[in-house]
Formats: sequence, C-alpha cells, structure tokens
Amino acid sequence: MPTEGSAVSDFLVESAHVDTFTRDCLPPKNLQPEFLWDQPNIQYPTHLNCGAALLDEMVEKGFGGRRCLRDGEGNEWTFSEVLDRANRIANVLCNDYGLVSGNRVLLRGPNNPWLAVCWLAVQKAGLVAVATMPMLRANELTKVIEKARVDLSLCDGRFMDELSSVATHPIVEFGNGSSLELAMRKAPNKFSNCTTLASDIALIAFTSGTTGQPKGCMHQHRDVLAIADTFSAQMIKPTSNDLFTGSPPLAFTFGLGALLIFPLRVGACALLLEAASPPVLLEAIEKHQVSILATAPTAYRVMLETISNFDVSSLRVCVSAGEPLALDTRVRFEKATGIKLTDGLGATEMLHIFISSIGVEIRPGAIGKPVNGFVVTILDDEYNEVGPGVVGNLAVKGPTGCRYLADERQSNYVKNGWNLPGDAMYRDEQNYFWYQARADDMIISSGYNIAGPEVEAAVLTHPAIRECACVGIADLERGMVVKAFIVLKDSHSPSSELAKEIQDHVKATIAPYKYPRLIEFRGELPKTATGKMQRYRLRTEVTDDRR
Repeated sequence: MPTEGSAVSDFLVESAHVDTFTRDCLPPKNLQPEFLWDQPNIQYPTHLNCGAALLDEMVEKGFGGRRCLRDGEGNEWTFSEVLDRANRIANVLCNDYGLVSGNRVLLRGPNNPWLAVCWLAVQKAGLVAVATMPMLRANELTKVIEKARVDLSLCDGRFMDELSSVATHPIVEFGNGSSLELAMRKAPNKFSNCTTLASDIALIAFTSGTTGQPKGCMHQHRDVLAIADTFSAQMIKPTSNDLFTGSPPLAFTFGLGALLIFPLRVGACALLLEAASPPVLLEAIEKHQVSILATAPTAYRVMLETISNFDVSSLRVCVSAGEPLALDTRVRFEKATGIKLTDGLGATEMLHIFISSIGVEIRPGAIGKPVNGFVVTILDDEYNEVGPGVVGNLAVKGPTGCRYLADERQSNYVKNGWNLPGDAMYRDEQNYFWYQARADDMIISSGYNIAGPEVEAAVLTHPAIRECACVGIADLERGMVVKAFIVLKDSHSPSSELAKEIQDHVKATIAPYKYPRLIEFRGELPKTATGKMQRYRLRTEVTDDRR
C-alpha cells in the first residue's frame, strides 16, 4: 500500500468524498506549493480520518477514561464521553439530515466542549468543517456561506440570529437542551467512520485580507495530524497529563491546533473558555492548574500587570503567536514566571506554526529556527534566495501549504513551489530567523527602511505604555513617516509632554531616525478575536482622514 510520502499519489486513489466540491475547487497543480512528506514522523497511510485518529484511536489505546474536554465551570467530558457524543452527532448529520461525505458544515459558536465535539463529528463523517467566529455579522457570514457552498450549519443556540437571517440551508442548534441534543438521544452511539483519504479536505479555514474578501484555506486530514506531529511534538512536547488553554478561537487555526488537535493527539485535556481575556486566563490558570497556555503577545503583556496576584506555578509551556513578540515582553514574562515564552510564526495558509524555538535554543529577538519538517528561506523580489543578513521575503515549504478555495489570489501566495506568507525577514548564519515586519508594514522614510514592529517594541519599553501599533503614513517631505497609536496604562493620561517624552525615549532606545514623528493616544486598538493587531485598519483610517 502506498504511503502519502509523496503528493504524486493524491489522485491515484478515488476520494471518499461523494460531494467532490472541495477537490474540484483546488488550485491547479502548477499553482500549488511543493509539499514535503519525507520526515519519518509524518508518514501516514493512504486512508486516514483525523477525527477517528484523535478520538477512536485514543480510546482504543486506553485513554477512554481520561479527561478530554472541560469548560470554564469545571464540567468535564472524558474521551469515551466525547466519542459517544461525536458518534451520535455524526449519525444525526448523516441519517437525519442526509449529508454525504464532502458536504460542507458551518460551525458557529464560542470555544466550548459542544463546539469541539461538533467539529470532531464532522471529521468522523467525512464532512468538511467551516468554522466561523461567533462575532461575524450577516453580511460576513453570507460571503463564507456562498464561497464554501455550505450545506448545513451547526450553531450555538445563543448565536442564531445573524446566521438564520441569511442561511438558506438547514441550521441545527447545539448546546444543552438544544434540538441537536434531543436528536442525539435517539441516535446510535456507534458510527462507522468515513474512510477518507489522507489527502481529502478536512476543513476550510477562512482568512480575510485588507480587501475584506475572505480567502478559504483548504487543509487535508493528514495536515491536521502533521501540525501536531511537528510543531507540537517538537516544541510543546505535551503528555497526557497536560491541561491546555488559551484565547484563540477554534475558528482560527492557531486555536484549533493549540486547543483541540494538540491535546487530543496525546490524550491530554483542553480547557475551552468562552471568554478568555487576560484576567480570565490568569484566573483559569490558577483555578484549573493549567500547564500549557497559548495566546497572543499583547495578552501576555497585559497579564504582566496583575500576574503577581495569581498562582501560575502550574504553567510549563507558554506559546506566543499571532503577532511579533516584543523582547521586553519576553524578558519581563520570564522574570515573573521563570518561563521562556515559546514564540512562533505561522499562517492560516500553512495551518499552524513553522518557525519556533524552545528553552536554551531561544535566541532573544529571533523567532527561532524552522520546525523540523519545514524548509524556510529568504527570497529577493525576483524570487532568488539571498544569503544570511539580507532582508527579503519569507518563503516556506513543508507538509502543509496554501490551497485557496477557487481564488485567483493563489498565484500571489505561491511562487515556484514556495509559500510566501508576506513577511519581511532575514536569517543569520545559524539559521535563526529575525522578523522585520509584514511586507506591508515596512515603512520607507527618507530612504530608510523602518520596521514598524521594531519601533513598537521600543515604544513598549516606556513604563506608561500598555499597547502600541505603528504604521507608515504619507508625507510630502519624507515620503512616509512613522505614526504610533498608543494605549496608556490606567495610571497615565495623554498629553503633549508625554508624547514628547515617548519620542525621546524611542530615540534613546533605537536609531533616532526610526522614532514616531506622530503620536495618537487611543482608548483601544483594533484587534482580531485572537488578539492580533489589525494595523491595516489603522492605515485605512489614516488614508480616509486625508481624503
């Protein structure tokens, strides 16, 4: 039997999908990246169902009585209980609603065990999960529904309104006392898992660019296991005794990996919090004795303000991703907890993190080295590789990669077999990668290249600053200048004197030409649900103000 060590075999075996929509919408082969499946730890059989691997196989291995999913109130389901529920939901979807393998199922709700078990049921049935944020509004949901041609939605009963106003397909309510729970009582607790190919599409993760038009990133069943068997296995090194929690929603691949796939892959438990602000995370760590935490750099920085009031001694690994990790945050967090933050760079198109480092291998200021199984380099604007110390375009290949759902932007993300996440970086002689900026965050002022995140990191070392985002705005004299949007700590008030003090502080911290010539104080900054700063919205505001 051939293995999936080579993408050549992908189309030699007939897909298990009766509905072939996702396969039909794959980019042409010449526009897909090169996939690398040569590492021994990611050799998967031709037929693979990630839901069965994460649930059925774990129960068979003796984890049935172990804790699997927990909510913020301490309610807990074991692996056997999750399997029972997933089997019943899969039977409801296939028998009561007539779904067939390859159909798309939209998932809508906050992080909780119900949402997680629905996702697992979708996988076991060979359906395609389309997870969405509960905060999406009707017009945003419409774009996802139309692009993915959704066949059915599973929705938390508290978030039905926006969806029901635009959906023309069946919507099944989940949660305690819901219509789904009632149907589950009548459904068998045994289910014959769909014998999907390892290369069949398991999920469509939507990401929006600055245009607001969503891009659907299609990932396979083997991809789901590969991120656990590469990044998680190498950097987190979880055991069945670990308890994971964090802030990223399961609708984002950072959260899907860190809060569902990684723990279940090793028989560990996921604590799923519907609201996971920094204060809530600190309370949860102390209350539940969390050992593995995943959140954004901004959240770690805010946690530092009150972390001394909580017992966080149970923490073993803290993963930071979603935006650049300021050196100041890294240093202060280690001083407060003794833990070296595990920084990581990933992308929805790559499913999860592909550059990282841990422990003694961490080089402060650098993101890290390529995760084993991925090849990473720096290209110039003509897509030629450049040597150490030269800033260029980040390029990556690995077991995962960009497969947009019927989207012409595929040709922008993939060039000559490389995935291009859009980051300006350089690598050093030891193959550590140093982040400079998003390609569109690089500010060119009076001929100088200024990385916005570097200026932000300098601003954040001022004791009055809680949050900061820097963007470039048009300037007749210099072409562009740096503008800093700043949120102050509660004990400080905006003033021209404080703005001048911050500017002088930056000049004394980094090269003076990089300082923010303009400063605007704000009560808050625009972020995604994962806490990632939305600098493009600030740039848009500046542009609109100048029209």
